[in-house]
Amino acid sequence: MFALEFLSTCKLANLTVRAELGCCLLHRKGRLTIDGCILQCESNPLDYLSCPIVSTASSSSEVLPSQTKSNSDGVFVSQTRIEGGAKAVLTSGDLALQRVRVIYARTSLLFWFDVEQMCDQIDHDKPL
Repeated sequence: MFALEFLSTCKLANLTVRAELGCCLLHRKGRLTIDGCILQCESNPLDYLSCPIVSTASSSSEVLPSQTKSNSDGVFVSQTRIEGGAKAVLTSGDLALQRVRVIYARTSLLFWFDVEQMCDQIDHDKPL
């Protein structure tokens, strides 16, 4: 039900991935960077089952605050065309969609976004 599965840190660049049913990319662990790609889910009566990017990764409780952000799990998308599916991204772990930007071109939409652990919100009423 998926075209490509990722279990470790990886980068995709200038690649077209097409899925007839299911997802184009299944991210389970590591840092997945998607740059300048085209992700296509074919339209059909079961379109609600299709999603170009699915992330099941969870942020590890073992990660220390002193560790750099580059060691954390996540999906990082830049200048990528996404077509079809009920949603562009589906997360089932504890990562969340963040920093979404979209550019509408004549023939397509280009996306930039991150899927990573939510940072703790700062409570401005609490003294430091």
